[in-house]
Amino acid sequence: MTQTVPTPAHIVQQRYRDADPADPAHWNPVLQVLHEHRSVRRYLPDPVSDDTLRLLVSAAQSAPTSSNLQVWSVVAVRDPERKARLAAVAGDQRHILQAPVLLVWTADFARLRQLAGDRDAPLDGADYLESSYVGFIDAALAAQNAVVAAESLGLGTVYIGALRNKPEVVAAEIGLPEHVFAVFGLVVGHPDPAEDARVKPRLPQQAVLHHETYGLETQRDHVTEYEGRIAQFYAEQELSHSWTDRVLTRLASEASLNGRHTLRESLFKQGFRLR
Repeated sequence: MTQTVPTPAHIVQQRYRDADPADPAHWNPVLQVLHEHRSVRRYLPDPVSDDTLRLLVSAAQSAPTSSNLQVWSVVAVRDPERKARLAAVAGDQRHILQAPVLLVWTADFARLRQLAGDRDAPLDGADYLESSYVGFIDAALAAQNAVVAAESLGLGTVYIGALRNKPEVVAAEIGLPEHVFAVFGLVVGHPDPAEDARVKPRLPQQAVLHHETYGLETQRDHVTEYEGRIAQFYAEQELSHSWTDRVLTRLASEASLNGRHTLRESLFKQGFRLR
């Protein structure tokens, strides 16, 4: 049977579930990889080679970094028992066990503090909230570069924010010193085609793209329209059909944060002063 090659218009249409897609003005393989991103939660046992891992990290290091500080590091976890313990921290997510590697991305100020110690130089600026932001943003930018690189090679990925449920446990498990904090995990592996992971539709651009000044009231109708579009996706995945209910429940209370309401204290224990 001949498979139909999706057109650029169809690929963009998947991202929005737009009933009347238009051909994009520009297109290339990078744009296709970006638009076809989907979270993969079932993996084959096939390994990810060290050569591939090095390529993903070099792609990560090609991301922007504020003032070239490079205040991030990543820990590759392959050991099944260690992955199992980290999976338990993250709510027993099975894909952490299935995939061959879990990458733990960290905001890392230990390296700069070591340099400052070697030169007996002050580093008081590292104790401020702004510097911590830089570490978290740098780690996110690097990881997203790795995601795009992995998916361009046919690999699947999914972020694991739930590692922040118990930061101290994660730090002890992967040997993080003071001034290094695990920001999130990233599962990387070969997708199981039986999962049939699909592109999740996003809010219409009219709800997120503002011109010159921010407009809140103008978003209402577009968010309402989105409810109908994503309901179709949720029905296909046999999930709850209301995006609004899902997002409001996610932030409804302290309990819904799954332990992350103590994140400030965890950061402080790990050496992040957040002045």
